[in-house]
Amino acid sequence: MRGFLVSAAHKSSGKTTIALGLAAALRARGLAVQPFKKGPDYIDPLWLAAAAGRGCINLDLYLSPPEEVARDFGAAAVGADVAIVEGNKGLYDGLALDGSNSNAALARLLGLPVVLVLDARGMTRGIAPLILGYQAFDREIRIAGVILNRLGGARHEAKLRAVIEHYTDVPVLGSLQEDPALAIAERHLGLIPATESAFAAERIERIAQAVAAGIDLDRLLVVAAEFEPVPAPRRPMAAADLRVGIARDRAFGFYYARDLDLLREAGAELVDIDTLHDQRLPPVDALFIGGGFPEMFASELAANESLRADIRRAIEDGLPVYAECGGLMYLARSLRTRDGTWPMVGALPLDVAMEARPVGRGYVHLEETAEFPWPRRAPHGDAPFFKAHEFHYSRVVAADPALRYAYRVRRGFGIDGTRDGIVHRNVLASYSHLRATAGDAWPQRFIDFVRARRPAPASRRRAALTERALT
Repeated sequence: MRGFLVSAAHKSSGKTTIALGLAAALRARGLAVQPFKKGPDYIDPLWLAAAAGRGCINLDLYLSPPEEVARDFGAAAVGADVAIVEGNKGLYDGLALDGSNSNAALARLLGLPVVLVLDARGMTRGIAPLILGYQAFDREIRIAGVILNRLGGARHEAKLRAVIEHYTDVPVLGSLQEDPALAIAERHLGLIPATESAFAAERIERIAQAVAAGIDLDRLLVVAAEFEPVPAPRRPMAAADLRVGIARDRAFGFYYARDLDLLREAGAELVDIDTLHDQRLPPVDALFIGGGFPEMFASELAANESLRADIRRAIEDGLPVYAECGGLMYLARSLRTRDGTWPMVGALPLDVAMEARPVGRGYVHLEETAEFPWPRRAPHGDAPFFKAHEFHYSRVVAADPALRYAYRVRRGFGIDGTRDGIVHRNVLASYSHLRATAGDAWPQRFIDFVRARRPAPASRRRAALTERALT
């Protein structure tokens, strides 16, 4: 198979639009496309997955060691014809001064050439030293070609092509003109998720057509690297003996595809729940409410009183629940937005308020406290903490002082700058998003916790009979 990494000189260059356009255009040719996204991102993967028709896998050199990233890449690429890795920010950007977690480092690790997307607005001759500088900065990185984006017209494109051909040896693989019809609307965390957009399929199709017309796909495949994907050994799939409800709708959808696979491997049958429309909580042994934008659908969430009441009663009765960020907000007593204050599930003794600026953003370092409810983490090296990430504009207010917390925050903000991970009954709710890595196999730990608290078979049968009688 072939593969390449799509990067840029800086963020907001249009690389996500071009990456998903490439995925859809190559898929339209009959190729199996496996998308990947660098970093702790939920939104771009939703679009890439929709474009490719395959789940998008995150690759994160900060949360995972290089060998684990390479293994995840090889395993996910099995059965595909083309692997497309979309970078984040600029090619050489990253947290580490030495670039060890940059997009360039990921390309080097995976042996992938780089397709550089350049926002060419206002540029002519100056594009040459930009390309030359990116080549010279790290000679181990192969820039296989550039795609010129947001061009001002045919004359602008001709000038840029002439400059690049004269001063560099980097091929121009194609171009896209400035076109508002190709734009995807954004909000504070980035693009609006594909799960929210009623026009996602139409927008992807329009972008794919523009990419197919403006980019030489045959040449792109020629400059892409050939490699043999190596499947990672996986443990046998456990028989599904648990039903785990998972909130997946327009309000909630921030989940890692690999983490969901690991929940299934641990023995969970995932049952989708629409928090906006489902009137009842189905029979489940646990509930997983991930991140999303509940603040954008606060009135609809509040209007679904019957489901909120069902969830509240289930939690009071001991239902194990794991909630991340948006899930924490949903379980609160109320959510205050600029449009008003809305009642939420009311399972947690706290309220949540939206702020104008980010309250917590980026990677976090967490240390588990004695209150952490799941089985303990396996020792992983000498690090006293593990890594996760957060990005929220909301803040917990009026929290019960008696609340217990699962984490001490070593880096980041969490609930209040020092603590995160509210523990209440069998609920663990945090602003931090966990990622299953070699250092923290959280899906297995959660399922072990759920299994240990599952009612005896007789009581489960009685509960099922009661459910049927009520419905």
